[in-house]
Amino acid sequence: MLTMHSRYPIPAGLSRADIRVSNSRFIAQATYTPTVELAKAFIAGVREAMPDASHHVYGYVVGYGASVTAGMSDDGEPSGTAGRPVLAVVRGSRLGDVCVVVTRYFGGTLLGTGGLVKAYGDAAKAVLAELPRKEKIELSTLSLVVPYALYEPLTLLIASHSGTVDAEAFAGDVQLQISLPVDQVAPFRDAVRERSSGKIAVTAAAL
Repeated sequence: MLTMHSRYPIPAGLSRADIRVSNSRFIAQATYTPTVELAKAFIAGVREAMPDASHHVYGYVVGYGASVTAGMSDDGEPSGTAGRPVLAVVRGSRLGDVCVVVTRYFGGTLLGTGGLVKAYGDAAKAVLAELPRKEKIELSTLSLVVPYALYEPLTLLIASHSGTVDAEAFAGDVQLQISLPVDQVAPFRDAVRERSSGKIAVTAAAL
């Protein structure tokens, strides 16, 4: 199945930032979470590592752009003062598949609604500023049967569309299983059709 966004930026690791506001300590952590289950596992891991903290606020997105699943929690802070600003920063980062958890150790001074919104938002911004990034490329797995006479030209065509050959079987013809970036599938099919005069079909592989 082709996705709306075949390439988008994601975290390339884990980052941590620590800020202090009016004696309260805010420890923010961020990482790559491509599923809701992994986001929840990351949040649970932070809770387990710092069980004595006052709050573990989080915001996450799975997917990218308009096609995302998002989650957030104020974790006991006044409604709308914690999870919402963290999630707003996450959404504004233009990253996909990312979870931010901001852990607060209460320092005895009440920050008020505006102070909490700013503190949690600043902590989320700080940790995302430190987060390494890379590009996620969605791949499609395809099959094609190639006459020996076209084997070499087709392998060059695969490479020119940023693809890789995952498996080969040599019989009467050559059976290939390949991986291509999703956004290269349509132009690759067109190129194969032109190169083979329509004799080679490119189909989704049975995995």
